[in-house]
Amino acid sequence: MLDVPVWLWAVFATSVVVMLLIDLFAHRKVHIIGFREAGAWSAVWVVASLLFAGLVWASLGSGAAVEFTTAWLLEKSLSVDNLFVFALIFGYFAVPREYQHRALFYGVIGALVFRAIFIAAGVAIVTKFVFVLFAFAAVLLWSAYKLMKGDDDEYDPQKNIAVRLVRKLVPVQEEYSGAKFFVKVAGKWIATPLFVVVVAIEVADLVFAVDSVPAVLAVSDDTFIVYASNAFAILGLRALYFFLSGMLDKFHYLSKGLAIILGFIGVKLILQASHKMISTSVPEIPSLVSLAVIVVVLAGSVILSLKRPAPAKEDEPTQVH
Repeated sequence: MLDVPVWLWAVFATSVVVMLLIDLFAHRKVHIIGFREAGAWSAVWVVASLLFAGLVWASLGSGAAVEFTTAWLLEKSLSVDNLFVFALIFGYFAVPREYQHRALFYGVIGALVFRAIFIAAGVAIVTKFVFVLFAFAAVLLWSAYKLMKGDDDEYDPQKNIAVRLVRKLVPVQEEYSGAKFFVKVAGKWIATPLFVVVVAIEVADLVFAVDSVPAVLAVSDDTFIVYASNAFAILGLRALYFFLSGMLDKFHYLSKGLAIILGFIGVKLILQASHKMISTSVPEIPSLVSLAVIVVVLAGSVILSLKRPAPAKEDEPTQVH
């Protein structure tokens, strides 16, 4: 475990809060996020993440910086699957484009809280029970197999238990009321569909955390590195969604690339656990090698997708709920 100074934790926490406030202030007026604006914000989040990696290098050394960058890029790449789910959720609930950023903003805040809980629990378990790494590896290898075979369960908002529970516990009106989550009707507070959308986004992130948290723990078992990398990746997720909106179907080989990455990380976990439990002669995969593999596979998936476009699909009617 790294000896992370308190001031670095403080800088990290302050950076997250300040960036969230800047984002909220910049998008205080409801509007449609265009391609150019989303691209600019994506660049801002990437630069902020790399600057923080530089700070980690200066304060904790090059090894920690490489682990942070690898974990950040890994989480960023795995988050692409979330973007497809966001598109499904927005399409199913017919969310107006100008309200989508608001839903994702609060979804991100919830994700930061839940990821902190998941990561703290994961690090504590792995530190005490090393054999759990084999279980994490099995989860990643199974996920990689499903992605490679193309039979990964497609997300269906209608089957979302949390969404159904919300509708049973809280009255929900049919129409949207601007960017509001609750409105007062006849003296009673009623939820709007936008609130249900945020719940659906939160649950989707929890499902994806089952894969992403064990994957990042293969890169580092230090709470600061794992959580900071997750946080910076999640913060840039909204801008990335709007930047790639409308182009997601073009990257049809990306799921295969993610399957290769998950499989590679699964093998890395097995070697890591074997090195600690069985024999130190079992080799471990350095973080720098992991970073190179992730970069090469991602780049290869994107290039191959652009060179070999997927067959055109017939348009399906959008389901409104």
